[in-house]
Amino acid sequence: MLSWNGREDTLACLRSLARVDYPELRVLVVDNASSDGSAEAVAAEFPHAELIRNSENLGFAGGMNVGLRRALELGAAHVVTLNNDTEVDARFVSALVEEAERRPDAGALCSKVLFADPPERMWFAGASFDPRRGYQGRHRGYGERDGPQFAAVAETERACAAAMLVPRAALERVGLFDEDLFAYAEDVDWSLRARALGLRLLVVPASRVWHKVSLASGGESSPATIYYDLRNVLVVCERHAPLGRLGTWRRRCVAVAAHAAQALLSRNRIAGLRAVADAWRDFRRGRLGARGTRPRAAPPTRPS
Repeated sequence: MLSWNGREDTLACLRSLARVDYPELRVLVVDNASSDGSAEAVAAEFPHAELIRNSENLGFAGGMNVGLRRALELGAAHVVTLNNDTEVDARFVSALVEEAERRPDAGALCSKVLFADPPERMWFAGASFDPRRGYQGRHRGYGERDGPQFAAVAETERACAAAMLVPRAALERVGLFDEDLFAYAEDVDWSLRARALGLRLLVVPASRVWHKVSLASGGESSPATIYYDLRNVLVVCERHAPLGRLGTWRRRCVAVAAHAAQALLSRNRIAGLRAVADAWRDFRRGRLGARGTRPRAAPPTRPS
């Protein structure tokens, strides 16, 4: 579990994990240089959880990779990634492990994720992702009331790292998250790599999680969310589905327009539109990593 300046959410998530029915669960908390006392609070209330303190904020991808490497060092047969702004059902882990044992071709098995408020409404029950397109739409079932239509194990085109189990063998084949992406779309990139190897991505509805949704970045339409999502989606799409000049620019225009519309509908339109402009500029310049820094560049594919 990755934590960054979300002390109370992190503690609530750990309390829910303490109630899970999987006896072999080992909890690793990776703290991304929080400044709100999160690490100290975790150490005090959950001394049996292994706490890893990063000296700087490595983003979602880098922070999770620290935990994934440690889990592999410990000999884990399966590794679960979990957002700290979630709370889990008692069968959260066991349902994923049981399904993984029945599905040797699975690269990742995801929980059914519901909103924390209202708790009966769906946030993620799978999602489509076609890298040839610039806009993908909502997750499957987004905003719908949970019910029988979401009761069966279902295949998904992209996994959701907010609550996802990866068998060790799959992780060793696919590799870790791309740290250049920093935050957002790192699970999309990972999913496309897994699918390219012939691995299946599944949603296991018996594993349930309630998600407070993008709290660390300010919400689903915050400037930070818009910036990282636009920049990284463009990078990932061009990486996995290079098109000719016309197709490339059509996809870029659709992606920018969709995020600009999201910014215009957000609470802070000016900051949202500035995030769109910054994302486009940094994408074109090949600037990845954290926003506002100059990490090593990884220029995206250019149209032919």
